[in-house]
Amino acid sequence: MGQVVSINISKGKGQRKKPITGAWEMVKGCGLKNDGHANLAPYDQSENSHRQISLLAEESIEKMRQAGLDVVPGDFAENITTRGISLLSLKIDDQLRIGDEVLLRISQIGKVCPNRCAIYYQAGDCVMPKEGIFAEVIQGGRLKVGDEIDKLLP
Repeated sequence: MGQVVSINISKGKGQRKKPITGAWEMVKGCGLKNDGHANLAPYDQSENSHRQISLLAEESIEKMRQAGLDVVPGDFAENITTRGISLLSLKIDDQLRIGDEVLLRISQIGKVCPNRCAIYYQAGDCVMPKEGIFAEVIQGGRLKVGDEIDKLLP
């Protein structure tokens, strides 16, 4: 079982996200309400519609700190920073329950970055291509820091 360490949003894509406080709404088929990466309309059929939410482990961020980078949750543009759940052990179609309401389906492991993005230049490196995961929102609801994250059995 894991835990939500930070919930992060930004106005646009390709930029660091800022941690938010309090409960935040996760919208089915879209992502985090008011986040630049959320689909503009439910069930968007664009190329990246399966990347509604991004997750990165606090443990991955800590590796970057150990490498000398001054980084915090949200610096790699992840929506949800986690602790205590092995994101890298998840597979496509695995499902995660977060808190009492939110249900995610893993849709992509890592990503291809054809060019170094703004995050790379701002942070000095980017772990999202190797250690970040993406998911679709199957069931929306309220999300808050401290919520438990459970992998559902198939």
